[in-house]
Amino acid sequence: MKKKEVKVESIRDKSRLIPQALIGSNGTRHEITKVLFCAHSTENEFEGIRYAVSFNGAETYLYLIDSRWYVQVV
Repeated sequence: MKKKEVKVESIRDKSRLIPQALIGSNGTRHEITKVLFCAHSTENEFEGIRYAVSFNGAETYLYLIDSRWYVQVV
């Protein structure tokens, strides 16, 4: 699986970060319309925290690894 580092606007809710928008390399802001779920890997399936998000009518995974955000590249 390939991942690309991205900028993400997020808010802190208690002890977790909630992604609000993806910022494109050209500065374009893509509002995240829904966070479908957030999970930690139980069997080393992936690194960090995985968020399933919906934006611009599409669903994708965002990963938070060591304070950096990544999006799954298809």
